[in-house]
Parts: sequence; C-alpha cells; structure tokens
Amino acid sequence: MRLQILFGLMLLISIPIFSAPIANSTDLEAAISQGKSGDVLELAQGTFTVKQSLQPKAKMKIRGAGMGKTVIQGDASWDPGLLTNKDDRSPYLFSLDKSHGISFSNITFKGPKLYGAISSNRSDSLTISNCHFENFLYNSIRTVGGSGLRVGDCLFIDAGGKMFNETGGALFNQWCANAEFWNNRIQKRDTTHSNFFGFKGRECKDCHFHHNTVEVSFSLEYPFDNDKNVEIDHNRFTGVISIPKHAGGPVATAPNYGFYIHHNWLSRSYALEWTRNSAIIEYNLFEFSTKDDGGNLISSFGSEPAPGPTVFRNNLIKNPGRGLAWINQVYNNYSFTNNHVKANTLTRKEGLFGFNPKTDFSTIVISNNIFELDEQNPRPLLRNSQSYASTIKNNTFININDADKIANPNTGDKKGPLEPLKFQVGVNGEYTVNGWDVTNTNGGTTVRQKSIQLYQRKYLNMSWKFFEEPFDLLGRQSN
Repeated sequence: MRLQILFGLMLLISIPIFSAPIANSTDLEAAISQGKSGDVLELAQGTFTVKQSLQPKAKMKIRGAGMGKTVIQGDASWDPGLLTNKDDRSPYLFSLDKSHGISFSNITFKGPKLYGAISSNRSDSLTISNCHFENFLYNSIRTVGGSGLRVGDCLFIDAGGKMFNETGGALFNQWCANAEFWNNRIQKRDTTHSNFFGFKGRECKDCHFHHNTVEVSFSLEYPFDNDKNVEIDHNRFTGVISIPKHAGGPVATAPNYGFYIHHNWLSRSYALEWTRNSAIIEYNLFEFSTKDDGGNLISSFGSEPAPGPTVFRNNLIKNPGRGLAWINQVYNNYSFTNNHVKANTLTRKEGLFGFNPKTDFSTIVISNNIFELDEQNPRPLLRNSQSYASTIKNNTFININDADKIANPNTGDKKGPLEPLKFQVGVNGEYTVNGWDVTNTNGGTTVRQKSIQLYQRKYLNMSWKFFEEPFDLLGRQSN
C-alpha cells in the first residue's frame, strides 16, 4: 500500500501542472520576463499586442491555439524606423541571445512596421513549427550563428523586404549549422509589398531544405561563404537557387559535397546561379515556359577560375531558354550526363553550352544525353570553337545543327535518365512529378488553391473552423 501511495506521488510530481492559457498581452509579457527556464506558455485564442521585443528564457515553449487563432503583433505605436545597425534585434517581436532549446508553435505573427518576428543570436536548438508569418519589413526569422535550427510546417506571406540596400528573406540565416527546413510555404501576394527572397543566408553547413513550396523570384540564396553538405530536395521552386562563391568555394572530399540538389521541380529558366565547386544536381524536373526564355539554366557571372566539379545528371529539362549553362569564367570538371533535353519552338539561336574558351576542355564531359529540339528552331550544342575539344559521346542529337562537327561515338550505354523521375514535391508532397508531367497529388482543387481559399475566408472574417475543412493552411489532410 505504501509503495502504491509513493508511486502515485511520484507520478503527480513528474506531471507538469499548467495554469490556464495566457489570455492577454500583459500576462504574456509577465510570463516571459518573470518565468523560468523550461516553462511552457500556453496562449489562448486572441490577439496579443506587444510594445517591445520579448526575450524568452532557455527551453521555454511558447504555444498558441493555432495559425490565425493566436496572433502576436506589434503595437501601432511601435515604429522603430530605419536603425543604423541592420543586425539590431530590438525591432523583432522576439529576441533570443545565446539561448538554448526555445520553441514557438501554432501562432500567427504580424508586424508591418517591424523588421521581423524572431531574431536569434547564437542560440542553439531553436524550433519553429506550425506558425504563420505575414507582412514584415526585412526578415520574418533571422538567426546569426547557432546550431540545430528547425523550421517546419510554416506559412510565410509577404514576409520580408528590402532594407539597408539589402533584400531580406522570409528566413535569413547566417553561419547556420545542422539545420532543417521542411513543409514551409513562402508566397508574395501583395503586389505593393517589397520583394523578398525565400531562404536566404550566409554559410550553411549540414543543412537540409526539403518539401517546401517557394513562390518568390529568388527561392533560395546562399552566396559567398563556405557552405558544406547542403541538401536541397523535393521542393517546388518558382524562383532561382542562387549560390555563387568566389572561385567556387572549397572542393569537398567524398562523402562530403558543397550542394546536393535533387528531386525538385523548378520552373524559372534562370534556375541556378553559380559558381560552386563540389555540386551535384540530379533527378530534377526543370520545366520552363517558352515565354520565359531569358535565362540560362546555370548562369555563372564570376571572373575567378574555379576547379569544379559540377555533376549534372539524370535530369529532365524542358525549354531551356538561352541555354543549359553559361559559365563566364574558367570552370573545369563539369559533366553533363544522362539528361533529356526537350525544347518546343523558341526564338533562341545560341548554343546550349557556353564555356570560357580558356577552360581545360579535357575535364568537360557531355555524354549519354538526349537533345530533342523542335525542327522549327534548331540550335548548336556549343557556343565557341574551343568547346569542341570536350569529351562528347553517346548522345542523341535531334535538330542540333552543329552535330556534324562532333564525333559523338556510340558506346551502347543508356541515354537519358538512368531511372524514371517519379516523386512528390512541395509542402507535404502536394505535387507529383511523373516524368514530364506534374499533377496535384490530391486531385481536384489543387492544394495551393485550397490553402488560398482557406486563408481568404479567415481574413474576410467569414465563419469557419479548421476541423471542418479537409485541408489546413499548409494543405495537410486534417483527418
């Protein structure tokens, strides 16, 4: 009996006892300023208006009642204007400094006069999930340093802009390590709102971007610094992946790499901004409109020689605009293998590949591909005479009008992708890629249309509840 009583007391002690949900801004500020490390702050439905940046304690968990239900916003009187230091964390709803294990979930953040919602300085294990960010001036989430950042199942709408002559991002992460970003939807809806990037940062090591739907002009920008083991997969990107680095950056040794870009659906002809060394691009669908022919799939504007390598293989490419690669500087160790390129009628006449004439063409390989161009617009494969010294073999050339200048021996190896392209991309795999075709995974009204409908109903103050709908704002099945 005594053992049973003792066991019961131990259970009671081990179970956290939560007070009633926090229901107003004053209590929220008090809970954060007077609370202790590890507190769980449950927020009720309603709008919480704060007048200055809040600073949670380590391991605090701040949980709302759901996107659109619990709203945290800046007070109308809080107008920091343009400060002298772009790294100032005070114009954000929440400011974290050298902390650990803080999490935010099930909250909508707004701040049309503020730089962003959450600013973190060298804080580890920050988790942000099921949150909605809308209408910020610079970056919705900005982190500097730290490890273990996790951002998933979030919605970003008009969630950043241009300040300090610099374009911000929905997420801006500097010197980030061991991070994961998944199931996030990033959109620009207000045509009067400043342009912003999706994922933006400087130096990312061991970072993973997957199953995101990013519908802004620059989907991901990580330039300059020494990125390592950055994996980008199963995303729907309508904008550029921009990752240039002076001289291409470090050359990784296996099994490491710089960037590994695979199983994505990209739809802007200016798709990849280089230069990068140790890059692998495979099993992607690059699908461009004939009206969007202004870009090269890979565009490299640098002037510093780079050793490479880039491995570009097993991709499907439709309507490649200006071309497949234009690399301004000397770039060696570039291979383009087992891809299928298909072009409908276009007006472009330049060669598909533009290499610097001083390139070491013994390191350039174009093999086992299918080049299938429309007979009304044949194009050359190469843009200068020096490029014919490349290793070019076992390709199918249809309406390639410099084919007679290329030996192109037949090796009997398979041409085109070694495996069929069939995979799902975007938030919760909302789109299915099956070869050249893309369909909505759930059929009927697209998930994107559904999410917009739900959002409009909410902000038009129409009566509805999340659980009455088959999809929530991120297009997830709710049952």
